[in-house]
Amino acid sequence: MQTIRLILNDKFIWLLGGSVLLATLVPVRGSAEPIAAFAVSAGIFWIFLLHGVRLDRQEVVAGFRNWRLQSAVFGFVFGAMVVAGLVLSQILDGYIAPMIAVGFLYLGCLPSTIQSAASYTAIAKGNVGASVVAAATVNLSSIVITPVFFALLASSVGIVITGASFIKIITMLLLPFVIGQLIQRWARPWVAQYGGIVGWSDKIAISLAVYVAFSGAVAAGIWNQVPGNQFLIVAVAIGALLIFAFGGAWLLGGISAFVINDRKALLFGGAQKSIAVGAPLAAILFPAESAGLLLIPLLFYHLSSLVLSAPLAVRLSKL
Repeated sequence: MQTIRLILNDKFIWLLGGSVLLATLVPVRGSAEPIAAFAVSAGIFWIFLLHGVRLDRQEVVAGFRNWRLQSAVFGFVFGAMVVAGLVLSQILDGYIAPMIAVGFLYLGCLPSTIQSAASYTAIAKGNVGASVVAAATVNLSSIVITPVFFALLASSVGIVITGASFIKIITMLLLPFVIGQLIQRWARPWVAQYGGIVGWSDKIAISLAVYVAFSGAVAAGIWNQVPGNQFLIVAVAIGALLIFAFGGAWLLGGISAFVINDRKALLFGGAQKSIAVGAPLAAILFPAESAGLLLIPLLFYHLSSLVLSAPLAVRLSKL
């Protein structure tokens, strides 16, 4: 019952599912498209401004003292998971739509979540402080690492990321983050005071990016272009990736001889993937119709990992 309550109470799961359903029923079309694109850009700027405000520099410095755990999370997220995404994208190429196959590579290059990783680590009675710092560090690094890794590896399958895209990344991701760090002293009390409203604005901005991206895919005929058996293949591949991610992160913690609380932090900090970075970055790199297809593996993975994390966290809390 506790597991079911955790899943049902995660409003972000419902919000993301609602975004996909709304895009299917009422996709953005015609004159609404420029307005939606502007709203997404504003939302992306706001998301990364909040990241800059929330990430305490002193916490990062303190967290790096546990350098073995931080290195393990960083290496798993940007090492093992990138390789897994690349391998899956190559195996699935020819069996599913090309942009969906590339979406597995994109998924592998993304950082882990911050809020969900910390929440489930807390439920599992793990090292929450280390989890927050590790997730924050990989998210900060992802502003540069994710597009660079993806650009380098995607070129092998014919996807070209232009210099103009990197300029947009700097403008839409790095610039607001830096501004957030600069105004942190004054803005953090306000964010803390209105935490509930700010938190929802963050989630709504992410869901808006998903809605607009999936609207483009629907308008391009995703339900006609992508038959049902391809979604079944994606689901099976996501299942395999989840086993690799959660099993591999837990195994790495054991091989590294981490204490149990640090293994729990590595598990949730290493195995989850952030749609908070993935959806905005896809909106910057690709037109909506391509971004919608690219995000399908991420949507499957993100929702599935949240559902899987709930019973795992409850079970691990007894260790």
